[in-house]
Amino acid sequence: MIRLNSQADWVERARAVLPAAGFGNFDPAVVIARGQGARVWDQDGREYVDYLIGSGPMLLGHGDPEVMEAVLEQLPLGTTFFANNTKGIELAEAIVQAVPCCEQVRFVTSGGEADMYAIRLARAFTGKPRIVKFEGGYHGMSAEAQMSLAPARAVNFPTPVPDSAGIPPGVADQVLVAPFNDLEAVASLLAEHDDIAAIIAEPLQRIIAPAPGFLQGLRALCDRHGVLLIFDEIVTGFRLSYGGAQEHYGVTPDIVTLGKVIGGGFPLAALGASARIMAHFDKGAVGGEGWLMQLGTLSGNPVAAAAGLKTLEILRRPGQYARLRDLGERLMAMHERALGAQGIAHRLSGDATLFDVYFTDAACTDYRTARHAAPELAQVWNAVLRAEGVLKSPGKLYPSLALGEEELERTEAALNRAAAAVTG
Repeated sequence: MIRLNSQADWVERARAVLPAAGFGNFDPAVVIARGQGARVWDQDGREYVDYLIGSGPMLLGHGDPEVMEAVLEQLPLGTTFFANNTKGIELAEAIVQAVPCCEQVRFVTSGGEADMYAIRLARAFTGKPRIVKFEGGYHGMSAEAQMSLAPARAVNFPTPVPDSAGIPPGVADQVLVAPFNDLEAVASLLAEHDDIAAIIAEPLQRIIAPAPGFLQGLRALCDRHGVLLIFDEIVTGFRLSYGGAQEHYGVTPDIVTLGKVIGGGFPLAALGASARIMAHFDKGAVGGEGWLMQLGTLSGNPVAAAAGLKTLEILRRPGQYARLRDLGERLMAMHERALGAQGIAHRLSGDATLFDVYFTDAACTDYRTARHAAPELAQVWNAVLRAEGVLKSPGKLYPSLALGEEELERTEAALNRAAAAVTG
C-alpha cells in the first residue's frame, strides 16, 4: 500500500481509524509534524507562531533544552514503575512549597481525572453529596463536569443541562449550577441546601476574570456554610504566577487541581489540599469507610515528573513571570491597536498570561454574556489568523516564554490582516 505524507493524506488516514478524524481535541484538519520554541510546523511544512502550545502545557515552548536533558537523563533509568520514585517525590515537594493550599498532593494522569477525584474527595471529607459549579466552567469529562459546560439551551438556575450523551439522569440531581461572578446566586444556593460538599470553580473561568471580591466572597460563603472550595487550576496553575491563581488573587481554596505545566508537556496532573483533607487517601488514617480509593498505572510517572520538575525549576528563576506578563501585555496591546484601527467593537478578556478577544462592547462576566459576543466574527478572526500563520484555539491565546521579537512581529502583522478581514 502506498503511504503518502501530505497533511490531507494524514487526515484521510485518521478518518479511517479515528472517530471524527481526530483525537477529540483541536481541529483534525491540522496535523502537526514538529515544534520548536514558539513555533510549530504542520505536515505540509507550513510554519505557525504557536499560541495553542498544547492547550497550555508548553509554557517554556517546545523542545526546551533543559527539559529535554532532564527527560533524557531519566529515560535509561526507567519510564514507569507503578511504585514511588524519586522524581515524583521531588515534584510533590516542589508543588507543596509553591501552592498555598497544598500540604500534600496525589498524582494522576490528566486534569479531568484530578477534578473527578477532587469532587469525590470533597464528598468523602464532608459526607455531603452535592456540588455547585458555574455555568461554562470546564472541569474535565466526568459526568458531574459535563453539566452546563456549554449548554445548548438556557434554563433557569440552578438546573444543570447535560452536555453529553451517556450521562445517567440521576447525576443532575447532585449538581447545582450558578452564573459565574454572581455571589448573590451562590449565597442563595448555600442558604437553601444543606447537603453541598463543595463549590468547584476555575478562578479565571476560561478567559473570564473574576469580578473584584468574587473569589473572596466564595471563600467567605464556604467558610460560613461548612462547604469546601475547590479551585480548578489545571489552566491557571504555575501560569498566572508561580503559586497559581490562589497566589495571584490572594484567595486560598481547600482543594486545588493542577495539570498542564506541572508535567512539562507530558501526561501528569495532581490534586492537593491540607494533610487533614488528603488523609482520605490513606486507609490507615481514616479507616475503610472514609477511604477514597485511587489507583493509576501512570500516576507519578518518573519521565513526566522529571520534565515537570525541571520546568518548575526554570520558572522559579528571577524575572520569568515578569517577562511572561510583559509578553502578554505586548500581545494585548497589539490586539487593541489592530482592532481599534478598524473601529471594531471588542473586549479583551482574561489575563496577560492567558486571554482572547470578544467581539462586543458589552462586558463579558459569565457564560451567557460571553456566548452572545458575535461568534461569527470570532470565526473569521481565528480563520484569518491561522491562514496568516498564527495558531491558537478558538477561544484562548496562550503566550509562552519562548516568544521572541520575530514571532511578535509576525503576530502583529497577522492581527492587522485579521482585523481588516473582520470589517470586510
